[in-house]
Amino acid sequence: MLPFSSIQEAEIAIGRSLTYAETIWFNYSANKSDYYLYCHNILFLFLIFSCVPLYYLFLEFFFRKSIQSYKIQPKVNLGLSEVFRCYKSVMRMFILVVGPLQLVSYPSVKMIGIRTSLPLPSLWEILLQLGTYFIVEDYFNYWIHRFLHCKWGYENIHKVHHEYTAPIGFAAPYAHWLEILILGIPSFLGPAIAPGHMITFWLWIAFRQIEAIETHSGYDLPWTITKYIPFYGGPDYHDYHHYVGGQSQSNFASVFTYCDYIYGTDKGYRYQKKVLQQLKGASNANGEQNGGSTIFPKDCKDD
Repeated sequence: MLPFSSIQEAEIAIGRSLTYAETIWFNYSANKSDYYLYCHNILFLFLIFSCVPLYYLFLEFFFRKSIQSYKIQPKVNLGLSEVFRCYKSVMRMFILVVGPLQLVSYPSVKMIGIRTSLPLPSLWEILLQLGTYFIVEDYFNYWIHRFLHCKWGYENIHKVHHEYTAPIGFAAPYAHWLEILILGIPSFLGPAIAPGHMITFWLWIAFRQIEAIETHSGYDLPWTITKYIPFYGGPDYHDYHHYVGGQSQSNFASVFTYCDYIYGTDKGYRYQKKVLQQLKGASNANGEQNGGSTIFPKDCKDD
């Protein structure tokens, strides 16, 4: 709740006129408690888990032929019943774990210094903090993910998430309840190191989940803006980790690729890409020698 009773009082306190965005924020948040504002995350997560994967489902059902070449594991096609089963499981965990976790974690948010006050952060401040959050979360998530692939961690916790060897968008948050709790820790480390505004925190939670849905989508679409982010892993990178499954000791990073490169846990993936490139080159060469075109099997890693 803002400590100002009017816009004029807020302008006097910060020493300038409010921007258009700050006026909107004042009108919306002035009489709402910080706890109420924080709990918006529950609504945002519900909408993201429910709506963002529909984008890929829409493409698959209405533009299947157009995007088939971008499907990473084209031999695997899940029916609507299986997709809905996945979504029901995600919503069950959302109601039993994710929602209650948001409700009870507010004291930690206040403790690390997430604010709702004016002035609002600048765009550059928001971008720098979001970048920090992604880098910090990615590093600690990498090591937690490696732990979850040890024998005990995988058999007792992580194998639930790996039920989908060809992941879909709805399966991004599909996990054991303990994994959901554990992976919530690195998500809070970034904001704890560089605390910002509640709006920045909302954006962080939203973008991180949207990114997770993209990397689990099963499609390596060429028009996604994430392809312009340096060291970004993306769907093809993470799909390999799911395809290998429980024995995977590769591609543990959640967002970027630098941890896997530094610690040598991307060798299997890089070797696979190298072999595929060699096979594609040989196939193209044979096609030219035969005077015709040769179609390279995009699903060769299933063979």
